[in-house]
Amino acid sequence: MSNVHETHNLRLIRWLTFLMFTMFAMTTDAVGVIIPEIIKDFGLSLTQASAFHYAPMIAIAFSGIAFGFLADKLGRKYTILIGLGIFAVACFLFSLGKQFEFFVALLLISGCAIGIFKTGALALIGDISANAHEHTRTMNTVEGFFGVGAIIGPALVAYLLAAQVSWTYLYLVAGGICVLLMLIASRVQYPHTQVNESTEKINVRRTLTMLRNPYATGFSLMIALYVATEVAIYVWMPTFLKDYNGDWQWLATYALTIFFVLRAGGRFLGAWILLHCEWSLVMAIFSGAIFLCFLGSAIGGPELAVFLFPLSGLFMSMIYPTLNSKGISCFDKHEHGSVAGVILFFTAVAAALGPLLMGFTGDLLGHVKYGFYLATGFAALLCIALCYNLLYKPAEARLNRAQLSSTNEMVG
Repeated sequence: MSNVHETHNLRLIRWLTFLMFTMFAMTTDAVGVIIPEIIKDFGLSLTQASAFHYAPMIAIAFSGIAFGFLADKLGRKYTILIGLGIFAVACFLFSLGKQFEFFVALLLISGCAIGIFKTGALALIGDISANAHEHTRTMNTVEGFFGVGAIIGPALVAYLLAAQVSWTYLYLVAGGICVLLMLIASRVQYPHTQVNESTEKINVRRTLTMLRNPYATGFSLMIALYVATEVAIYVWMPTFLKDYNGDWQWLATYALTIFFVLRAGGRFLGAWILLHCEWSLVMAIFSGAIFLCFLGSAIGGPELAVFLFPLSGLFMSMIYPTLNSKGISCFDKHEHGSVAGVILFFTAVAAALGPLLMGFTGDLLGHVKYGFYLATGFAALLCIALCYNLLYKPAEARLNRAQLSSTNEMVG
């Protein structure tokens, strides 16, 4: 009976994690649709408008470093509940806003909340995974649900705008879902996290120490390059494709939706691909395809970008969850909260600075296309890094050691 109860709890925990990622993706990945509206409503430049993206990302980065240890110290459950509670309050306050600065302040608060509950959720994935291979497959499935949220969010904003309803209602919907998730999370029994008594105190100092670990830093830098490339699409592609006047106008209209659909579908498919293919080979091939999509778009302009940018979502699908999983799997389970915080820091910094630098470059040189030339450089560096990883496999021994350690923890 206890085994049945434990299986039921694990199923609930998985679905709770899936829905959390879906919920916050609805808000973070809808900015590409919201930015043209706030530019019009508040008379903003590209650089100013990009605050709607970089403000929460900076907050997530800060939160990942400052509060990443909470998942290891307080436990996954309480960390997730704290983050969800703060996020819900920030979402509901959007209904009171009329000024750009007020909205940016709420985005900073919600970003801190995401950093808290996401590190808890990422550490939780390690608790419910038997080994590094299962961890990677689970991470791809989780990020697949994130991709679903990334489809729902922009679609909901587009529907609201078509009905002449404020985009702020997106946050009210997200807040309502968040409250429901808190109710579920409060009633679920989480798996016990084994604590290593011989380790140093679990605090922000330990998280900062992780920055000096070559495996944490190496995977984090590759993830940062990927994120800087990916956010170029969902933040600035709608603005870039406004110049498109060809025969495929419907494709330009739905390009972002198609990108998100391919990214989500690829992530669900990724769990199957990783059962049959070596992960570093898949990463190298897919990163090369991403670079070619960006290079072709940079050379051909909107006429080619209308096809290549949405297509890049298929190749991007597996890279973030796989690198994230491998980076976390290099460490023992009692360190997963801290290392997840480090990776989240690099993720959010890249997500903040990438679009900001693109917006600044576009303002400086007079067109958003120059920002995409910069993003093509990010894609090239990512491809080089993942080809190096394929050839030399610098983390293979560490991953094997961590997997053996996880197996011993489960047996113990």
